[in-house]
Amino acid sequence: MPAMLEQYVKKILTSRVYDVAVETPLQAAHQLSERLGNQILLKREDLQAVYSFKIRGAYNKLAQLSAEEQARGVVTASAGNHAQGLALAAKVLGVKATIVMPKTTPEIKVQGVRSRGGKVVLHGDSFPEALAYSLKLVDEKGYIYIHPYDDPHTIAGQGTVAMEILRQQPGQLDAIFVPVGGGGLIAGIAAYVKYLRRMCG
Repeated sequence: MPAMLEQYVKKILTSRVYDVAVETPLQAAHQLSERLGNQILLKREDLQAVYSFKIRGAYNKLAQLSAEEQARGVVTASAGNHAQGLALAAKVLGVKATIVMPKTTPEIKVQGVRSRGGKVVLHGDSFPEALAYSLKLVDEKGYIYIHPYDDPHTIAGQGTVAMEILRQQPGQLDAIFVPVGGGGLIAGIAAYVKYLRRMCG
């Protein structure tokens, strides 16, 4: 286990997220802190260009692709923040990105992807149908599939959030609360915090 943690920490430390992402502040939540009798800090990932941490993982994964892989273009299925993160990451790196979204996706999210240079394909009435179609495009067009969370480079990109937290709050931390969808963010944060805090005693 320590060897795997060390591999993830190395990937996090060498992630290329700061080509597009910014180091977001830890901001005190004064009213919540007062109510709970503790110091509550919020990591302001809503200040990223796509209003989410997802840009970190998407960009880092794209940046790790070879020139030949980038030239093939990338695809994903997403109706949310990963879609916009990948679209922006691809635009910055000059990679063609196709985002398959369910037909039920709100128009504001579709426009968010298009405004960042992604090609939107609306397919199916649910996420599983959009996902199946995106994987079909991998087979037919040779695109590289960019997973929203289940990929070491995506996880490492998300893990840079923890790197910033520990640098910004070097003292005691009682807990870090992480929202969980697919699990990429918590995987990266947990790996980094467990390794660094174990090494520090």
